[in-house]
Amino acid sequence: MVIKSAALETVCGVTSTLPENDKWEVAFAGKSNVGKSSLINALMNRKSLARTSAQPGKTQTINYYNVNDEIYFVDLPGYGFAKVSQEEKAKWGKMIERYLQTSKKLRAVFLLIDIRHAPGENDRLMYDWIMAQNFKPIIIATKLDKIKRSQIQKQLKLIRETLGADKETVMIPFSSETKQGREEIYTLLEGYL
Repeated sequence: MVIKSAALETVCGVTSTLPENDKWEVAFAGKSNVGKSSLINALMNRKSLARTSAQPGKTQTINYYNVNDEIYFVDLPGYGFAKVSQEEKAKWGKMIERYLQTSKKLRAVFLLIDIRHAPGENDRLMYDWIMAQNFKPIIIATKLDKIKRSQIQKQLKLIRETLGADKETVMIPFSSETKQGREEIYTLLEGYL
């Protein structure tokens, strides 16, 4: 996949009407601070189109990036340990739920998990929830550059077992630093086009 153009096209807040897009969508879900914006930037070949932040929980909207005028990368709000009220978290959850249930163009959901740790309760809930919406999440194990090469298979096995994912579940180790894993993701994306 060659990225010729990428632009933030639509931003939806809690009360916004979701757009009726005419192109396929792929969504990116993950805990706050798992590296979602970094992954999206790496895939789009941009430094900072998706805003990264040292403060978790910055993405509080659903952001639609138009890539090559042929597919949307949909950045969902991060869940988990953001310093926000339970009420805010519930609103974000409803927003993600509404998107996953109503988008007519959604083709795949990428679930980002930090490769250094076992998936947490929120990760397991999100995985089960994506499955319940009849999508098979593609697991992106982020922050690959933060562990030794010898630990990769052990950590992937831990993620698979903790989520209860079957052997067919696609798992791609990824590093936004080295871009390792990007070509595998591009190959999957090309399949949706």
